[in-house]
Amino acid sequence: MARLTTNAPKGFRPVPRTGVIYVMTEASRRGYQRTDTNWANLGQGAPETGHLPNSPERITSIVLDDSDNEYAPIDGLPELRDAVANLYNQRYRQKHKSKYRRENVAISAGGRIALTRLVSTLGRTNVGHFLPDYTAYEELLDAFGTFSPIPILLDPSENYSFSSEQLRKEILGRGLSAILLSNPCNPTGKMIYGSELEQWVAVAREIGCTIILDEFYSHYTYASDCLSVSAAAYVEDVNRDPIVIVDGLTKNWRYPGFRVCWTVGPESIIEGVSSAGSFLDGGCARPMQKVALRLVSQDVADKEARAIKETFSTKRDYLFNNLLRLGISVNPAPFGGFYCWGDLSGLPKNLQNGMSFFERALDAKTIVVPGEFFDINPGRRRAERPSRFQNYVRFSFGPPLEEIERGISSIEKFL
Repeated sequence: MARLTTNAPKGFRPVPRTGVIYVMTEASRRGYQRTDTNWANLGQGAPETGHLPNSPERITSIVLDDSDNEYAPIDGLPELRDAVANLYNQRYRQKHKSKYRRENVAISAGGRIALTRLVSTLGRTNVGHFLPDYTAYEELLDAFGTFSPIPILLDPSENYSFSSEQLRKEILGRGLSAILLSNPCNPTGKMIYGSELEQWVAVAREIGCTIILDEFYSHYTYASDCLSVSAAAYVEDVNRDPIVIVDGLTKNWRYPGFRVCWTVGPESIIEGVSSAGSFLDGGCARPMQKVALRLVSQDVADKEARAIKETFSTKRDYLFNNLLRLGISVNPAPFGGFYCWGDLSGLPKNLQNGMSFFERALDAKTIVVPGEFFDINPGRRRAERPSRFQNYVRFSFGPPLEEIERGISSIEKFL
């Protein structure tokens, strides 16, 4: 599996550049610049950040005062923690007696920091993770060495489905104490929601296995009966049910540059996460948390989710249909997120490999992400062999439609 590693001085280990970092480094070497309209970035892991039709007004300026020069609390500003708790209660828990409070919320400077805080608190245990899933999990799950990452393979022939009964068997059979996953899934667009998600939460509650849900794409749902998705809707007792949710402004509010994220879960876990933040990162910047207060409300969140559904549905259909037209199958059709998981098996033999396709696309000034990067392998524990996802590529419909059209045109030419 291709990796670009840095030259490390004596006493330091090489740190690999994986996934989008590797892809963007290679693109930059070929002359890519974000403002160059000759390029199309279908590899980006962020949504377009400008105004969408019917979306809330975008924040374009920040006013600071003297107090903003101070450190913020490690676990976040109390008023922002209250706002996050209220948002989940209003959107997902109006019928539940047990409600989230500020003690159930910790604020951090981005999703990677939130997940790093979480995994740093895990003891000597088995932690399950799915294949394929978010590329950054690979280094994250190996960073502390205090637990054993256990891969759980999802079957493409089964549409990457995984039932609650399969979940139960996997937890009991492998002795899992925690499971990490993105929902909706990056890269496949598979989404667990409704009664299926309710059953997953019930299994976690019954067995006592903590499920850590990366819900950064929870506004990107293309089901007619679902505006946003969260496991918070099915938690019975917020301090007893072993459900931990990570989300933030990056994707769902389309402010990746703000680096504001939150972790929601039982008080005991939030205490540990906050303690970890004191030595890992020092907390989220106070000015950005104060700006976030203008965004973390049900009214703004629901308006943003509706605007996303309207605009991104159009982009999803365009990319999906044109990939099929070019002989690239997409299975499953993305039900959440903003990616198409393209199977290259139907292309000419020299383009069936994701890395080869990636190189050809770069020559055509188009960026995609090879599928093998999502075959996450913490600590390189699995023997080196061809990736099971070497025939796949992830295509993003995060950019504006005109950029996606430019990328499709470039791909069509070299095909």
